[in-house]
Amino acid sequence: QLVESGGGLVQAGGSLRLSCAASGRTFSYYRMGWFRQAPGNEREFVAAISRYGSSTWYADSVKGRFTISRDNAENTVYLQMNRLKPEDTAVYYCAAKDSPGPLNEYDYWGQGTQVTVSS
Repeated sequence: QLVESGGGLVQAGGSLRLSCAASGRTFSYYRMGWFRQAPGNEREFVAAISRYGSSTWYADSVKGRFTISRDNAENTVYLQMNRLKPEDTAVYYCAAKDSPGPLNEYDYWGQGTQVTVSS
């Protein structure tokens, strides 16, 4: 089970830190990621991180502003979002994958947390 937290309302230029806590297992996922979906849009990839954090991937739209990290001891993945823009407004979803595969394919999904950026 993946449970996101940390969403909320923030002004443009501000920051938020999302957390995703994984429960029900004692070993780390192969890869964990963040996606987002704005109203009327398809869900899009935001960022991903490998099992031990040695590799990270970002969508071009967030590169340089967002940072993904993970704490395997706590079974938690984070998304630090800085210099937020109104177009970052979306429901953000945490995802986890057990084995290698395409960057946008995951086995488990959280319920999502709303991020709203006001102009």
